[in-house]
Amino acid sequence: MPIVSVSMPEDLVDRLDQFAEEHGYSGRSEVIRDASRELLDEFDDQSLEGRLLMATVTVLFDYQAGDVEAEMMEIRHEFDDIVESNFHTHVGENACLELFVLEGTLEAISTVVGTIRATKDVQTVSYSVLPMDDDLIVE
Repeated sequence: MPIVSVSMPEDLVDRLDQFAEEHGYSGRSEVIRDASRELLDEFDDQSLEGRLLMATVTVLFDYQAGDVEAEMMEIRHEFDDIVESNFHTHVGENACLELFVLEGTLEAISTVVGTIRATKDVQTVSYSVLPMDDDLIVE
């Protein structure tokens, strides 16, 4: 098995080690392999292929860390063709919450989510995807 080196903050390494111990993993490598598989399989849902989808993406970040807020605005403009709405608010003392509402294909939505996840200093990204079939839309 190839060895891959990954850089991450010490507190994240500590959390990985604690998680591994609490959940019966053999070590952090097994946790990272499991998480990697989960992430890669995340958008591999054949039932959503070729369908029009609506997604909400919630992003949490420390507004004092880097240029995350500016990066979120750049992402909003870069993907303007599928971003239906974007909302920004402050939560707690130092955190910002960014909410994106997306409409598009699975591939387009996964590209936006991947871009957000790859943004430096983003703390949390969560999302939900719903098919926008005619029978689900009430007029």
